[in-house]
Amino acid sequence: MKNIGTRDDYGYFTPISTRWSDNDIYGHVNNVVYYSYFDSVANHFLIHRGQLDIHNGNTIGLVVNSGCSYHQALAYPEKLTGGMRVNRLGNSSVEYGLAIFREGEEQAAAEGYFTHVFVNRTSRRPTPIPDVLRQALQEL
Repeated sequence: MKNIGTRDDYGYFTPISTRWSDNDIYGHVNNVVYYSYFDSVANHFLIHRGQLDIHNGNTIGLVVNSGCSYHQALAYPEKLTGGMRVNRLGNSSVEYGLAIFREGEEQAAAEGYFTHVFVNRTSRRPTPIPDVLRQALQEL
């Protein structure tokens, strides 16, 4: 049995607001919404800590791989927190470890990962991770 991650396993956190539309017909957050949460957590970090200019910068990140394990059902209107860590840091790519936590709980309700490859905005060819962003990722 896989160990379920805890808050101690992650170094960056941001609140997540659930929305009514996150729930599916079964009354819980639909599985695809977790990927949206993961994307929001990672991009919050990239913009606020990594100073990545998502609108005008020369470098952008493209998701090339992802996955998720669901441990507990969540539902609107719960308060959630997203956690992030770095699983692997390469020259032009990074694999994030991500988790969603129910408010007040230590164990993750869901854990996942995705890999960003950083590319030149115009050519879409891999480019080294910018220094400021690399430093922020290394701190995780």
